[in-house]
Amino acid sequence: MPGPARRSSHQGPSDTFNGATPSEQAVWRLRSRGCWADAAALLEPRADADSTAAIQRAALLVERCVFTADGWAEAEDALRAAEATASDDDERGAAACERGHLAYASTVLGKRDRADEARSALGRAAALLAPTAEGRPLLDFRRGLIAEHLGGNPPAAKAAYRRAHAGATAHGDTLLCSSTWRHLAGLALRDGELAEARHGFAESLHLRERLGFLVGMAPALAALADVQPDEEAGRLRDEAKRLFRLLGGVPTWLEAQLAGA
Repeated sequence: MPGPARRSSHQGPSDTFNGATPSEQAVWRLRSRGCWADAAALLEPRADADSTAAIQRAALLVERCVFTADGWAEAEDALRAAEATASDDDERGAAACERGHLAYASTVLGKRDRADEARSALGRAAALLAPTAEGRPLLDFRRGLIAEHLGGNPPAAKAAYRRAHAGATAHGDTLLCSSTWRHLAGLALRDGELAEARHGFAESLHLRERLGFLVGMAPALAALADVQPDEEAGRLRDEAKRLFRLLGGVPTWLEAQLAGA
């Protein structure tokens, strides 16, 4: 099982948790509870002069859009600021990766169709980030999302998720591993591989519990419930609903699934 995340000079929100400094720990605690605006506010004083802080701040606000389908304009402003302060290929690649993710979220959540922009931005990130860069696994994961949900290409998505999982494991990015487990499990379920799906969903939930990533636990519980016997599935869905209500209906896209459970 992956160990704690290593520090990177260009960390995005995927691999920033339980940081070495009180400020990093505070950002993680807020983010893990869905308080993205408050977490971003802690980074704002440094964002003008510190490109790493600017990218992290933008990434937090993009993630808020993904979970809440709101805050698009603020995320765009933060992204433009991060792009303006980026000073090397790693930073420019990280900013492009966030822009691609924002465009992807806008498309799948029905805000505005930005599929071409999403593909273009992630392609630009791929050209900027070296194959061994610490930001590469997150990029691979997001390219998998594009392949699965915008391209309708599950084999390409699976290959991208596997690359992302291997890279996240190598870099000790436990939170990203929780996402790759979940999405690989979803593809396994689509293929009728119930045992593989159950294992992947269980691993995803375990890692999120271990990290205390509260805002990501309701989706993990709901996903695991889909592959469990009725009694256990009911217990997991009840817990997912409890967390969903506790966090004020976040993530918004989970509401329809839980309502029909």
